[in-house]
Amino acid sequence: MSSPSADRLTPALASQFARLALSHVAREYPNKLDHVLAGPDDVKSPRALHPIFCGSFDWHSCVHGYWTLATVLRLHPEIPEAPAIRALFDDAFTAEKVAAEVAYLARPSARGFERPYGWGWLLKLQAELLVHDTPWAATHAPLAEAFAQRFRDFLPIADYPVRTGVHSSTAFALALASDYARAAGDGDLLTMFADKARAWHVGDRDAQAWEPSGDDFLSPTLVTAVCLRRLLAPADFAAWLAAYLPQAAERRPASLFAPAAVSDRTDGKIAHLDGLNLSRAWCWRELAASLPDDDPAKRVMQDAADRHLSAGLAHVAGDYMGEHWLASFALLALTAG
Repeated sequence: MSSPSADRLTPALASQFARLALSHVAREYPNKLDHVLAGPDDVKSPRALHPIFCGSFDWHSCVHGYWTLATVLRLHPEIPEAPAIRALFDDAFTAEKVAAEVAYLARPSARGFERPYGWGWLLKLQAELLVHDTPWAATHAPLAEAFAQRFRDFLPIADYPVRTGVHSSTAFALALASDYARAAGDGDLLTMFADKARAWHVGDRDAQAWEPSGDDFLSPTLVTAVCLRRLLAPADFAAWLAAYLPQAAERRPASLFAPAAVSDRTDGKIAHLDGLNLSRAWCWRELAASLPDDDPAKRVMQDAADRHLSAGLAHVAGDYMGEHWLASFALLALTAG
């Protein structure tokens, strides 16, 4: 990647991210399906199962690959890849293909499909499509509504959060999905998210941050804070954050301030740690932006964000195990705050 020290989305980085995403969102193989076989008729190719989101190694990475393309197109519409992005989206977001993706969810065995990570990213994609002056969001809306309904059905029976640094993280999913609820003007859904976030996390105090684990791409500690930043009133969040990370100005817990080392980027799980560095940069920027300028923790958080971003941005491309998804996390960090 160019200029690993870059701290904002430049046109050059936008173009590089676009080229990466264009190279994989329609690449069907290799492919890791989240697919339950109920019988021999269910043995189908990724493209037959998912006519839009069949690429990028797995369904959820394809979804956030599309989010990456839509976001860089909005922020830098002049990049050379813009015509290819528009052509791809015009071909992908048709009523027939959206209906096929919706129909997949109706399979009894698909109740847990992509829960909750893919749910959050699908709604994050729709939030982005809603700000484009194109038919894409309207065409994609039935799929977004299907996933919004999944949250409505699931959250009332989800008595406990899932505090992990991988796809099962409930805080990360709520953080992304809350962006959709705001963009769509769905106040009831946003209230449901806020109520559940409070029930799960408002009593959290003095985070110990026993992380990272060996295949984390999220910080369980920091993504919880980002989730509550989106769903609590600012004054309530400020008080909660002060109790949750009371020694942040002293760079404690120390594990949150040191970028993770990545020993083998051809190993898909170890390569997750590049994503951890990028997602921590996103979280630290989000949290720093919530603090007043005179708060001593603000500068510490900004510095932590810069160091994690520098550690991760240079490795967005290189091996397919990382390059089919890392640009999305770099983009979260570069547009945060």
